[in-house]
Amino acid sequence: MAVSYAGTLQTSRMNAVVSAVDAHASPATLEIGTAAMAQVLVIITLGDPSFAVAGTPAVATMQGVPKSGTASGTGTAAAARIKEGGGTAIVTGLTVGTSAADIILNSTSISNGQTVTISAGTITHAS
Repeated sequence: MAVSYAGTLQTSRMNAVVSAVDAHASPATLEIGTAAMAQVLVIITLGDPSFAVAGTPAVATMQGVPKSGTASGTGTAAAARIKEGGGTAIVTGLTVGTSAADIILNSTSISNGQTVTISAGTITHAS
């Protein structure tokens, strides 16, 4: 049987995640990489606040999109993670795609020097 949480607890937990992402004086970053983050393809700086939390199950929605960054590698985007401004990974295992993913990109085929644009990003609490 799957564990489930009351809606207010989901919101509290997701707000704690957002607080951890935004805790450092430097801005948080979103790293987009190949499968299992074997290679980081692009790093995009997030705003502060980085996300806003609402709903049940609680969903943290990226603020200030679209956001862009210049790719430093070439490959197929398959995963993403969010690091707080000091470089500690706070959220890992995010999916990426052009639709129906945690992080929505303009293209999953990334080339060095290409501008990569994020049009949406969400983190959803497991119910």
